[in-house]
Amino acid sequence: MTDFTIGLAYAMPAIPIWASYVLTRQRRSDLHKAIRDDAIDAGLIEPPSLHPVVDLNACIGCGACVLACPEGNVLGLIEDKAHLIDPTRCIGHGACKTACPADAIDLVFGTATRGVDIPYVDPSFETNVPGIYIAGELGGMGLIRNAIEQGRQAIGSIAAATKQDDRTGDMLDLLIVGAGPAGISASLAAQQAGLRCETIEQDSLGGTVAHYPRGKIAMTAPVELPGYGTLNFREISKEDLIGIWTKVVDEAGVPIAYEERVLEIVPQGVGFSIATTARTVHARRVLLAIGRRGTPRTLDVPGEGKTKVVYRLIEPEQYVGRSVLVVGGGDSAIEAAIALVDVPRTTVTLMHRGEAFDRARKKNRATLEMLVSGGRLVCCTGTKVLEIDDRHVALVNARGRAQIANDDVIVCAGGVLPTEFLRKAGVSVERKFGSP
Repeated sequence: MTDFTIGLAYAMPAIPIWASYVLTRQRRSDLHKAIRDDAIDAGLIEPPSLHPVVDLNACIGCGACVLACPEGNVLGLIEDKAHLIDPTRCIGHGACKTACPADAIDLVFGTATRGVDIPYVDPSFETNVPGIYIAGELGGMGLIRNAIEQGRQAIGSIAAATKQDDRTGDMLDLLIVGAGPAGISASLAAQQAGLRCETIEQDSLGGTVAHYPRGKIAMTAPVELPGYGTLNFREISKEDLIGIWTKVVDEAGVPIAYEERVLEIVPQGVGFSIATTARTVHARRVLLAIGRRGTPRTLDVPGEGKTKVVYRLIEPEQYVGRSVLVVGGGDSAIEAAIALVDVPRTTVTLMHRGEAFDRARKKNRATLEMLVSGGRLVCCTGTKVLEIDDRHVALVNARGRAQIANDDVIVCAGGVLPTEFLRKAGVSVERKFGSP
């Protein structure tokens, strides 16, 4: 038996293993490429905030970054190189950079074609306006544990500065704007520090987290929450996390004013005058712990102020037996309409002012088409809302005006970024195009 024959005999058992590996790798590459192509086809190519950029020359294709991402299929391996395949689902965990053994990943804000506005913040979390501080998502930290830590650290800086204040009178030491992860952490830390503090939240406890889909894994690493201790969870759903926050805030007696929005921050001789939708507050310092989604974009039509109009779908079950109009042309609008279709005795109409849902994912568009063709959902494109009353909604399109019976309206039209609000307060904002 020759050496070649002996070598071949030893190699034969390895051939199926090698072939299986090559096939698996190719299938994975094809899957990740399909996800990327779907995102490109839907125009969903711009990450909302902090995100990874991969140096393909340095990438060794090990896939550690892909496995480390808690969101799943945000990064993928295509032809043995890591790529950002589903950019809009990246929320800035940063776990990919930590996991990369080749240091081939940088975390940046914005892209070459789309800038992201980031306010100036110094190491103490103070902006260029003395007395106005920023922590959390607005400053670019979308990751929950980082936002919680920033909220705590910002209060440390504010508490230190407060020691120099004349605290006579009834002016607040601090007004915290926002009750998301950073705002909750800051509110608890401020109470521990003995600061005279109130918190204002335009929506409900949890901020951006409250807008996550039901059952979404919200946090994947332990974090220290002031007044509670360590949230020692490797995985926790948004519902359970908000439940914990609610319990901690209630037990601590932290004063939070919900459904109140800050309209303007005006510097005074001492501190600030803060105008809200309900009152005017005077505080020496302000901590902005608001999200980057800002205020929901409205339709600006008569009747929009009615209680039947909301700006997100929370629990589909509350719409049993109702006639619901969903307004919007993106994935959030389509997904809301799809979720409502299965609610018993509910009539669902999806309305979009555009002629096509060209900014939505292919999978959602396909599901929508199937539901419409099956008569389970009414879809009106090229249509706008004219007026909302208690029992009807008036619409208009190229065919003229129409009126549909209606009990509830859900507007999914995105949000107005708080950039102008910051600039009006004097806070410097820098537009970053793919830079740290």
